[in-house]
Amino acid sequence: MTDLTKIMQQAQEMQAKMQEAQAKIEETEAEGIAGAGLVSVTLKGKGELVAITIDPSLMSDEAEIVEDLVKAAHREARKNLDQAMENAMKEATAGFGGMMPGFKMPF
Repeated sequence: MTDLTKIMQQAQEMQAKMQEAQAKIEETEAEGIAGAGLVSVTLKGKGELVAITIDPSLMSDEAEIVEDLVKAAHREARKNLDQAMENAMKEATAGFGGMMPGFKMPF
């Protein structure tokens, strides 16, 4: 019975760490930059766009160029945000690998 108690305690600890990680993820910001810094996009936690900066020198260019740079910056920000979220989840679940044999965390 002590093994079950130990597993339940570990599960509760893991749940608390997951909640902490979720809160941290929601506050995490990631930036993507394109066009050698001419366009930048900042995303927050769940992909919310919180900032976009376009260098004024681009305003005289064709809209298609600006659109492509915004998309590229967004793609990079999304990739950086996904990496930050993955790292936060790995950090939150560190030490719980031996919780149950054969159990793998869903990343």
